[in-house]
Amino acid sequence: MDTQAYIGTLQDRASAVLQQAIPAPGLSPRLEAAMQYAVHNGGKRIRPVLVYASAETLGGTLDAADPSACAVELIHAYSLVHDDLPAMDDDDLRRGQPTCHIKFDEATAILAGDALQSLAFEILAGTGSPDAAVMVATLAKAAGWNGMVAGQSMDIEGAGTAMDEAALARMHLLKTGALIRASVLLGAMSTGRAGSDQLAALDTFATRIGLAFQVKDDILDVEGETAVLGKTQGKDQHRNKPTYSSLLGVDGARRKMQGLFEEGLDALSLFGPDAGKLAAIATYIIERQY
Repeated sequence: MDTQAYIGTLQDRASAVLQQAIPAPGLSPRLEAAMQYAVHNGGKRIRPVLVYASAETLGGTLDAADPSACAVELIHAYSLVHDDLPAMDDDDLRRGQPTCHIKFDEATAILAGDALQSLAFEILAGTGSPDAAVMVATLAKAAGWNGMVAGQSMDIEGAGTAMDEAALARMHLLKTGALIRASVLLGAMSTGRAGSDQLAALDTFATRIGLAFQVKDDILDVEGETAVLGKTQGKDQHRNKPTYSSLLGVDGARRKMQGLFEEGLDALSLFGPDAGKLAAIATYIIERQY
């Protein structure tokens, strides 16, 4: 399989679905323009790609997976808008473009994030699937006070403090890993045929790969270039944030990432050759340069 071509196809599909999901400027043109900007100013679309690949692993269709793919990316986009705000990470650059609050204004950025979050749940709840309630709950847990938001809070509190590896993993399993985990699980749930053993295996895979994703980000914060990353290189070092690179060194972080990657692939053995697409995406995640 040509992994880049496969991922590119799914990225394009996700972007098209998102384009249809966000209202065209009309009711509140500035708000809706900010929503469009936050979602369509680039991005790897890794989370919707994982939704689609997980669905295909269980023999599902891309059409059935579209709402879940759309919902997780809307949550991701909202989180980036809010993370970039002056009260949070205070970033001026995202995906190589001015952040939402710089492009528009702080109040509009906050409202755009709020609107993207509620739209995600509106779309997921409206699928008509018999599993819709469970899927909404899965995404809500990943995004909320005991998921991504908790991880962001821990990240803010941890700046300038010593954090051991267990605490660092706990933070990133929430901040980054929770939504990646939800993406894989929602893709499987969208098929209507996911058994408990399959969901458990996918959960293990997604947990390991979600943490590996963050370790890779920590490595890129040290070794990447701003022009390639699309965000400010070295910002975590500058703000004295705890990272795998600072705790383990870059070489140690690479070994950690590789170990997580291998554990994630082991979890896919239940699916045999059908897991090839998820395995290819996992490889892409740890080999990416941005």
